[in-house]
Amino acid sequence: MNKVLSILLFLISSTVYSQNSNYQIALLKYNGGGDWYANLETSLPNLISYCNKNLETNINKEQAIIDIGSSEIFNYPFTHITGHGNIILNGDETENLRNYLIGGGFLHISDNYGMDKFLRPQMKKVFPELEFVEIPYSHPIYHQKYNFNNGLPKIHEHDDKPPQGFGLIYEGRLVCFYDVECDLGDGWEDQEVHNDSEENRIKALKMGANIIQYAFSE
Repeated sequence: MNKVLSILLFLISSTVYSQNSNYQIALLKYNGGGDWYANLETSLPNLISYCNKNLETNINKEQAIIDIGSSEIFNYPFTHITGHGNIILNGDETENLRNYLIGGGFLHISDNYGMDKFLRPQMKKVFPELEFVEIPYSHPIYHQKYNFNNGLPKIHEHDDKPPQGFGLIYEGRLVCFYDVECDLGDGWEDQEVHNDSEENRIKALKMGANIIQYAFSE
């Protein structure tokens, strides 16, 4: 899709969202064999419910499921990627995702564990001029409705490393937030899925709400 047309479609969609105050967020499907559907059933729906209750947002309770290369991505101001394994973006998908992000869209990536080594080269194709940078604890994304003075909460143990939040910053705007060694998406799931403590689930939902609030306000 032509870059200018792509951005124009996103701006038109954003105007419609603003007028209706009824947003929908999307889980992105990708190729490569990785499990894009890892947290399909309850993760984003629970986050949406939490935001609608505690942030007084009006997000459609149904998550959308969209191919990365689809023009429909421009209908969603907030998108989410997760999984444990391989991800491959072809040329059209790379261009589409880039146009979406520079046009005003926001992407949150949650590494379920094992995705990192595959994801980084693909995002480098999307933004060859950018590097993932660690987001400082003072950044507004950690200080929306809820304060996380020490950055991301630790939801799941992976390699016994501290959780980290990385970002891609394009022309001064954070367009992608990436949680590593944290597993926010798993923390949003129903309690019986991973048997996470209620304390950890609430931490994950609060941080997720911060990301949503930041993305919508920016």
